[in-house]
Amino acid sequence: MMNVIEFFRNLPKKQCSTCGHAINEQADCYGNICDDCSHPAH
Repeated sequence: MMNVIEFFRNLPKKQCSTCGHAINEQADCYGNICDDCSHPAH
């Protein structure tokens, strides 16, 4: 059986569903849109 920590380390990086750029993940990162695409001025 795989170690839980190894499982999460092997997950692919999160990508923006709009532009495809990598999302800087944090502990409470639940969205799938990057900061640039979700900015109100765009």
